[in-house]
Amino acid sequence: MIKARTLRNSCLEKPGPCTRPFRFLSKRCLPGSHAAGTVRTEPLPPASAVSHTCCATVSHMANELRPCPCDIGDKFDYGGRGEEVQVEHIKAYVCKPPASTDKAVIVIHDIFGWELPNTRYIADMLATNGYIATCPDFFVGQEAWKLSNDWATFDDWLKTRSAGKIDKEVDVILKYLKEQCGAKKIGVVGFCWGGAAVQHLMLKNPNLQAGVSLYGVIKFFADISSFLHPIFFIFGEKDEFIPLQQIAVLEQKLKQNCKVDYEVKIYPGQTHGFVHRKREDINPQDKPYIEEGRKDMINWLNKYL
Repeated sequence: MIKARTLRNSCLEKPGPCTRPFRFLSKRCLPGSHAAGTVRTEPLPPASAVSHTCCATVSHMANELRPCPCDIGDKFDYGGRGEEVQVEHIKAYVCKPPASTDKAVIVIHDIFGWELPNTRYIADMLATNGYIATCPDFFVGQEAWKLSNDWATFDDWLKTRSAGKIDKEVDVILKYLKEQCGAKKIGVVGFCWGGAAVQHLMLKNPNLQAGVSLYGVIKFFADISSFLHPIFFIFGEKDEFIPLQQIAVLEQKLKQNCKVDYEVKIYPGQTHGFVHRKREDINPQDKPYIEEGRKDMINWLNKYL
């Protein structure tokens, strides 16, 4: 096992619930219960939540007969604090913080789509940390990947869902966030397929301020270093689908070509999907890294938004 290691652009300054599924911290995350600047790694409790710890159920997402790159982890039993809205031709999940803000984050889902409770949990967590968070349906009505699907069909399925062809939808969501939510500073985070989409947006979209790519596949794009905005890469050491050799190549390209602040961090012993698809109470050995990844993501957004 390797120690957690980080590569940063050294020429720039270093970066200084009682929810239904489970809790990450030892006390409830309520408004005013944390000191200023403290990162919250759980959403605020839903309005209907009771004052004691609630039970939860999860289902293991593995499909042993038809394995696919994103079948690692647990599906949370979580309903969400936000609401679903229609934004032009796109459906989106939106969660807003208790206090008004001009900061927003677009959350880009993995291959399991915008309705996956795990991803909405992360959106709610971002709202708890003071951001307007939205998770749009970037498949625009097309079916998300299902565990019952045959992995042999995955490549054909993916051809109609390119992580590099979401610009039209992103522009619609940016307009919505600015005109209807009052957002002025907007970042983006994404998981797996969505992590690759973050890379694309950091290369092409001038209207975003920062991005976090969580185990985003890095072989999709030839140019993976000429970023327009600060970008943070989160990887698991044991990710079978993003080998360490690929990460080493990425690091080399960033050192040679990247002109903006960046960070590459590898989390020891972690597999694909660990930040949003591992439940730490049934993976206690992974708990420190799950929480660290979430805190690192939020701290990156806090620095640039």
